[in-house]
Amino acid sequence: MARKETKRTKLGVIVGNRGFFPGHLCHTGRVEILRVLEEEGIDVVILDINETKNGAVMTLDDAKKCGNLFKANRDHIDGILITLPNFGDEKAVANTIRYSGLNVPILVHAFSDNITLMGIQDRRDSFCGKMSVCNNLKQYGIPFTLTTLHTVDPSSESFRIDLRRFSATCRVVQSLRNARLGSIGARPASFNTVRYSEKLLERSGITIETLDLSEVFGRAGKRKESDPAVKRKLEEIAAYVDVKGFPQANLVRMASLGVVVEEWMNDNDLSGTALQCWTSMEEYFGVVPCTIMSMLSSSLIPSACEVDITGLVGMYALQQASGRPSALLDWNNNYGEDPNKGVVFHCSNLPKEVFEEIHMDYHEILSGTVGRENTLGTIQGRIKASPFTYCGIATDDLNGGIAAYTGEGQFTRDPLLTFGGYGVIQVPKFQKLLRYICENGFEHHVSSSMSSVADSMDEAFGKYIGWKTYRHEEDRHDQ
Repeated sequence: MARKETKRTKLGVIVGNRGFFPGHLCHTGRVEILRVLEEEGIDVVILDINETKNGAVMTLDDAKKCGNLFKANRDHIDGILITLPNFGDEKAVANTIRYSGLNVPILVHAFSDNITLMGIQDRRDSFCGKMSVCNNLKQYGIPFTLTTLHTVDPSSESFRIDLRRFSATCRVVQSLRNARLGSIGARPASFNTVRYSEKLLERSGITIETLDLSEVFGRAGKRKESDPAVKRKLEEIAAYVDVKGFPQANLVRMASLGVVVEEWMNDNDLSGTALQCWTSMEEYFGVVPCTIMSMLSSSLIPSACEVDITGLVGMYALQQASGRPSALLDWNNNYGEDPNKGVVFHCSNLPKEVFEEIHMDYHEILSGTVGRENTLGTIQGRIKASPFTYCGIATDDLNGGIAAYTGEGQFTRDPLLTFGGYGVIQVPKFQKLLRYICENGFEHHVSSSMSSVADSMDEAFGKYIGWKTYRHEEDRHDQ
């Protein structure tokens, strides 16, 4: 399956203006902000420069024009950037968003004054105007995101980091509000931890389509090695991981499984899957699905095991935020006596991008139960040293909502010799996080990505989607 590309973010841009402040600053500010957005690979929807004075929004009529423009492009706008080259008109800005009818993330930016240009012709007062805009947005009930610094030069690295973080937030919000994910097979009987509410996910825009394992086995069983689709999949598997020395019959079953899953996903317009493995797949089909799942996740089509749908949602959100493959792991072991380190593990279906190196093998845990010959297909190796973002999601059925936690840590190079897909992690105040997970009923699974996007995840989940969200150690960006 071809790798999916992360869609470019498109922002609706509102340039604020106020009549008795220098209008020329709106013209030059507009030019500068558009230049930076283009350099950052962000597309825009903005009023034509001749549509209003300096292409900015100041009056009620301006607000209607800009709002209608955004409304006409509502299917393409992922978020809104409010930029204030001068004080700006707070009512016009808020009215623009109300007229647009958009429910998307909003970033509020204000230009900095130059202390050598503080006369009436060049003074911005955006510092003050930003407070008025935010006050009105709060009155209108419109959530918004702030830049790290209260006022900031658009060309600065600080603002560019804010833009990247905000773009990631937009991608998470837009993707989750329209997500279609697949659930293949029943929840394993021993895994009460992966129970979830489809109805609560649907309320947030996340649709779950289901497929019984009997249908998967039946469809795959009809496939022959001579089938062109199976041949292509065998070639893809061999290109992904070394298969020399493994039984051809097992590899054909693996390829047939991959073809059936991908065809079902295409037919139902699905962006990810959670699949039953333990132990029906091995007993009644004769392979583990790990290689196929690893290949899907590597192609930015996340695949979670044990029918962990909420784990899949976390994988999908992380992937959308970072543009990188994500993985589902177990918070699995302590690491010696260090309270801020631990071992994460799966048996494993992790995408190859997270590993130092990989090899295909038989499933060591299940081999003694269902027969080694029925367990070919795990992708094993050590996870490479890297920063990472983690995420856990749970449907809180008793309180009628969805809860999440997120934070960041490091995969380390600390020595460890074991099997499966594994790594040593270091998380600041890890014991506090573990206590939060246990006290709030989250499962032992955790979604992860080799990225630093926890701030974007936190804002997307809590501020814009409306989930109860815990950001572990959230003060590291304070300046």
